[in-house]
Amino acid sequence: MTATNTQPPSPRTRIHHVARRGHYDRATLHAIVDAAYVCHLAFADEHGVHCIPTACWREGDHLYIHGSNGRRMLKLAATGAQVCVTITHLDGLVLARSAFHHSMNYRSAVIYGCFEAVEGPAKAAALDAFVERIAPGRSHEVRPGDTSELAATTVLRIPLDEAAAKIRTGGPADDEADMDRPVWAGVLPMALQPLAPLTDAAPTGTPDYVRAWASTASASATDAEAVSP
Repeated sequence: MTATNTQPPSPRTRIHHVARRGHYDRATLHAIVDAAYVCHLAFADEHGVHCIPTACWREGDHLYIHGSNGRRMLKLAATGAQVCVTITHLDGLVLARSAFHHSMNYRSAVIYGCFEAVEGPAKAAALDAFVERIAPGRSHEVRPGDTSELAATTVLRIPLDEAAAKIRTGGPADDEADMDRPVWAGVLPMALQPLAPLTDAAPTGTPDYVRAWASTASASATDAEAVSP
């Protein structure tokens, strides 16, 4: 299935509350996943129900996670247990004319299914892809994981076959009767923004991906100053 296809919702992914905000196409889902560095993985075991944050990245139509072999979450997920993965980006606080209609702008995704283990050369390749997700080009500069490090690491992936996205944008949706109330209404935008890099060592100079991060951080600071009172 290509990134432009729309997948029919399953009973678990069909959005009922404000259904018009639901999206089932791969392009929207991929964009939300690709903007994330962290997801939350919910699972149940003999101790109850858990929801654990963990780093994530996407390759093709799979979401990947990794960690130490001893992590309870990974050990259970590797057995093929049913899990639910969520991602949320908060884009703004929506201030309405009534308390009832205050809201938030967001992009979110929910993924259901089972993880499978990634082994052999594919494991090392997946971890390289994770490093590239953080900083393009870096996997060719740093020391790759050695045999013992790879053996101590679990890499899992889950297909994006049963998933849905939900998005809210725009301003407040007030009742007509409240439109004349003399209160401020609108959106307080929010965004995850880069800050200036903190150098620990630079024996060969500053790589392009750090320069790009620094320039983005500088631009973000300039934009913030431009809108400050």
